[in-house]
Amino acid sequence: MRNIQISELDRKAVEDQEVEIVERKGIGHPDSICDGIAEAVSRGLSQLYLDRVGKVLHYNTDETQLVAGRAAPAFGGGETLDPIYILIVGRATKEYDEQTLPVERVALESARAYLEENIPELDVGTDVILDVDLGEGSGDLQDVFGEEAVEVPMANDTSFGVGHAPLTETERIVLDAERHLNGPYAEEHPELGQDVKIMGKREGDHIDITVAAAMIDSYISDIEEYVDATDRVEAFVTDLAESHTDRTVHVDVNTADDVDEGSIYLTTTGTSAEQGDDGSVGRGNRANGLITPNRPMSMEATSGKNPVNHIGKIYNLLSTDIAEAVVDEVDGIRDLQVRLLSQIGRPIDQPHVADAQVITEEGVTVADIEADARAIIDDRLANVTDVTRRVIDGDLSTF
Repeated sequence: MRNIQISELDRKAVEDQEVEIVERKGIGHPDSICDGIAEAVSRGLSQLYLDRVGKVLHYNTDETQLVAGRAAPAFGGGETLDPIYILIVGRATKEYDEQTLPVERVALESARAYLEENIPELDVGTDVILDVDLGEGSGDLQDVFGEEAVEVPMANDTSFGVGHAPLTETERIVLDAERHLNGPYAEEHPELGQDVKIMGKREGDHIDITVAAAMIDSYISDIEEYVDATDRVEAFVTDLAESHTDRTVHVDVNTADDVDEGSIYLTTTGTSAEQGDDGSVGRGNRANGLITPNRPMSMEATSGKNPVNHIGKIYNLLSTDIAEAVVDEVDGIRDLQVRLLSQIGRPIDQPHVADAQVITEEGVTVADIEADARAIIDDRLANVTDVTRRVIDGDLSTF
């Protein structure tokens, strides 16, 4: 029997709290660039190991660092003066069963492909320099799990993961705004760079959304076009937010601009990393894509960790998956948080405790939903190794 605890959550639902704060750092933010590269390298190494030896070997790439460059943006197109420097740091198994594995080449290939797909205005080799320094790992360091393994792997650490559901209106607005701006909106408006940060604040029934949106100079000819571009972002986010809520909404874009003085958020590459903003893995979004100070969060860096038995990755992704599944399948839940605690050396399907705390809707008790919730939690834990495959396939986002 797994140690699953279900109890009443002793606080107001976040949706009912007077003040709520939510943040998301977009894919072009320096911290998110590090998260994205670390996870791309992680997937690349996992696939290399599966292809060559049939199982995932020991590695971690969750210490990737970005040192900002220097640029001179200008209407119609500026230039990079000093390139961004990105160092992929971690550990990897380079020798196994008399094979030498090209881990650093795969790491560089994975990082280059990620940047070219997600930050297309960055020219790899001139605007950004990629470097890699992966220390030697050991194939015998731990009993890791691969496709040929028959046992559930043991936890690599005593650590925990946290997840919650459902998202509040403010959380949904912040998450969807960045994803849409860096998705369909950017496809039609190439002047918008990928470095989009969204901050949401709700006080009572009023929501304020602050957007920091890097604009790309080569697509903007003068200050009037820049103002038009920020006005379009404001209108788009306002419409999106109002589609999620009946509360009043106000949106501000690039509030640090001084248009009269010509001090504006104009970039050459679409990211603030070109001009003084450094980045690190794990300093940005949590595993569900948000930064949510109204809720408990793990400080673990999810991106780049080994997806086989590294609890900092698996339990943060799994706790979020469990919370969403319970809310989707069990009626009567207003707010749910899930905490999974491992103990080093225990099988990862047997957490030290799986703790679900719930706020139910009026007329529903914890006893009414406990059996169904427990069954879903138990099932997700029994199939915890599915997380590994989904991560390697890129089906689960880590930031």
